[in-house]
Amino acid sequence: MRYVFTGKNMNVTEAIKEKTKNKLDRIEKLLPTKTEVEAAVTFTASKRDTKAEVSIPLHKRILRAEVTAEDVASCLDSVVDILEKQIIKYKSRLRERSRRNTATREELSFISEPAAAQEGEGEIVINKTKRFALKPMDAHEAVMEMEMLGHNFYVFRNGKNDEVNVVYKRNDGEYGLIEPTF
Repeated sequence: MRYVFTGKNMNVTEAIKEKTKNKLDRIEKLLPTKTEVEAAVTFTASKRDTKAEVSIPLHKRILRAEVTAEDVASCLDSVVDILEKQIIKYKSRLRERSRRNTATREELSFISEPAAAQEGEGEIVINKTKRFALKPMDAHEAVMEMEMLGHNFYVFRNGKNDEVNVVYKRNDGEYGLIEPTF
């Protein structure tokens, strides 16, 4: 795996680079061996904490994790855990889809799967299903409903165009609206 290091408001020392490489070696065995994979690692320092961002582009997908913690070591531990879960989940979904869809077989064949990675992986299990009536409302009403329920997202039928939309709370505290197009 190749690494591209970037530091914002800090210098990325050789010690930090080595520590990062050692931590990311844990997930390297889960990545495809057919091509050279490049990991873009960005560290951002602020007054109280450090943020680590790691992006790894794969065939048709990008694995990305971003963590803010007090020190670089904590950031790296959390980032590696997140990326490892993403890779395992991604491969599991590809295996499940490739049984039904021939288009995903190519993508699955690109992602090599070592035997060690397959052990202990479970299939995706949906253990709860909710059914509810979609009330026609505008996005502002949907945000109020979402806040009253204490959820991070809310599905509703837009009263203006009678389509199903989703409002969600973003990481920066703002709100977003998803409007599907067909």
